Amino acid sequence: MNPEAEQPDAGMQASEQETADMPQAAASERTAVSRAAAAVKAAPQRKAGVPVWRTGKPDAFLAAAVDVARTALEGITSASDIGPHLAAKSEGDRLVTHLFESRLPGYSGWQWYAVITRNSRSKLVTVNELGLLPSEDSILAPEWVPWAERVRPEDAREEEHEQERAVPDAQAAGESEAEPETEKAEPVQQAGSPDAAQADDGEG
Repeated sequence: MNPEAEQPDAGMQASEQETADMPQAAASERTAVSRAAAAVKAAPQRKAGVPVWRTGKPDAFLAAAVDVARTALEGITSASDIGPHLAAKSEGDRLVTHLFESRLPGYSGWQWYAVITRNSRSKLVTVNELGLLPSEDSILAPEWVPWAERVRPEDAREEEHEQERAVPDAQAAGESEAEPETEKAEPVQQAGSPDAAQADDGEG
């Protein structure tokens, strides 16, 4: 057999194999896309205002300085408003945020925070920032909506119904005000009065 005559058959077999592999590749790609979309839908939506913390191990010396962070927070609120220590989050190199439970009335679910830092090779802790932060369990105000987007279709329908009700009421009020002016009762002459006697003399 001629080897050159067998080469086209081999090329055809390779192309047929590639054609057979294409639907499988497309199917696997579609599966990957659908899985990614499902993962995006399944991921919980982050509440506005709740911080996203960096993942990483915080500086060991700063993470141990819980008392320093609590003492700093007692400078802006009473000690009874600060609950137990919750966590120490890394903000970067030698920068740690300490979180404490909030016992402040009206701020259930919020957390006191104290950001502390130190210089390289230094054991002196510096307080950078203090305050309150919301968590996933906090009650927050709804996100701001522009005025033009606040009117919903049902609100517009209620306003139209109120205007339709107001038109007949205004018309009825106008008619009731016009009646006393148009209808004037004539004075009734009683029998035996001087005016009635004059009227009788005139007729006689």
